[in-house]
Amino acid sequence: MTRLVIMGVSGCGKSSVGAGLAERFGIPYRDGDDLHPAANVDKMRAGVPLTDDDRWPWLDRVATVLRDEAPVIVGCSALRRVYRDRIRQSAGGPVTFIHLAGDRVVIAERMAARTGHYMPTTLLDSQFATLEPPGPDEALTVDIDQPLPAILTTILDHLTGETA
Repeated sequence: MTRLVIMGVSGCGKSSVGAGLAERFGIPYRDGDDLHPAANVDKMRAGVPLTDDDRWPWLDRVATVLRDEAPVIVGCSALRRVYRDRIRQSAGGPVTFIHLAGDRVVIAERMAARTGHYMPTTLLDSQFATLEPPGPDEALTVDIDQPLPAILTTILDHLTGETA
């Protein structure tokens, strides 16, 4: 059963890629931003980075969605290996992580251009400081400095036979 997590720092394109993959696979996409407790959203909106203690309940919600709603795609920063391990342990089956990686300048420009999101660009440095890029044993890493269709093609080519 398909359980995909589109991961990376804020502004890397998780929502766009997740929605594109969901359309291609015909399965739901859940934005991890919608799974944050209100207190987390308030902190981020105020420009305060989340701590591990803030993130644990959120990561548990992500794992619950993966367990209870599979097949499903979830966008979740999953910045540290321990976060990804926690998701894997509670997801109820195998989880495939897709890491959207990009240059800080490119991502900052994307964040500055988006509207209606609570995550301020000022928190991007804390996201990069927390990020433990996954190795090939953990995730497919895709460079985001290319058009969305190319990103989707790269991911779909990789997933052929794994989750279809």
